[in-house]
Amino acid sequence: MTARPLLTSQNLLADILSSLDDDKAEEVVQVDLRGRSSIGDYMVIASGRSTRQVAAMAEHLVERLKQNFGIIAKTEGKEIGDWVLIDTGDIIVHLFRPEVREFYQLEKMWMPQASAKG
Repeated sequence: MTARPLLTSQNLLADILSSLDDDKAEEVVQVDLRGRSSIGDYMVIASGRSTRQVAAMAEHLVERLKQNFGIIAKTEGKEIGDWVLIDTGDIIVHLFRPEVREFYQLEKMWMPQASAKG
């Protein structure tokens, strides 16, 4: 029996980013919410090229979190695949098709003002 990694926000974030990288997610952005919001410690936003890829990335991530940390993540939107929200408790993950991501522009809402200017 293999021991699970220690469940910290940083370990969870690293595992999420690794899973998204394995699944060829595009434009992955992480937002540090610590001290800014009670919804979680981090938010991760990423894109997939199609509804199929977005749904597959979500499915792989949810399964990986269950195996590696015993987390049963809540998901919304996986059936449609335009925008999937995965809530791990400490980290909120948003997976989008590019057009939907552009429409909602979550990064602009959550990134620090200096980053939003440009």
